[in-house]
Amino acid sequence: MTFTVPAAPPTAASSALFSTLRPLLAAEAVAEAAGGGVEPGDLEQAVWLRLLELLDGSGPPSDPAGWLLHAVRAEASLARRATRRELPHPAPPAETTDTACPERAALSAERRRVLRAAVRRLPGRCPRLLAAMLSPDDPTYREIAGELGMSQGSLGPMRSRCLGCLRRMLAAEVAAPGQRGMER
Repeated sequence: MTFTVPAAPPTAASSALFSTLRPLLAAEAVAEAAGGGVEPGDLEQAVWLRLLELLDGSGPPSDPAGWLLHAVRAEASLARRATRRELPHPAPPAETTDTACPERAALSAERRRVLRAAVRRLPGRCPRLLAAMLSPDDPTYREIAGELGMSQGSLGPMRSRCLGCLRRMLAAEVAAPGQRGMER
């Protein structure tokens, strides 16, 4: 979902619309979240973003309450589908673990050390977010969101930005291969 910041500050009409819809949205988000394994706050955030995009583009809906009910159900459906597609990452087969080969164990430890050092050099909240995601305890998104004090729905986009920054940082540190893959 693409979010565009409204060009103008909220008007009195849009402020009244937000105030009117807030209790209905909270109640609907709680009701829809219960059946889908989704956080009510994440549903509320997604619907508010939809409403802001609508206000910025075509103006307020003709039936705000009906639009809100439809938007909450649509966002809950999207979240349920995403949850069904997510699969836990399987553990590596026993023969590929590093305990059998000391050289492989040393190389893996060095790679982890370099990665964690690069993560610590990232800007903003990226070091805490990626450190939590790299934790050997394998916390859930809900646990990470609670630890960092942010919405669970914001973790994915933030993780993506942080990994992009990490990718660029590590690519700059690795020597680029020369012509036809040959190093110079």
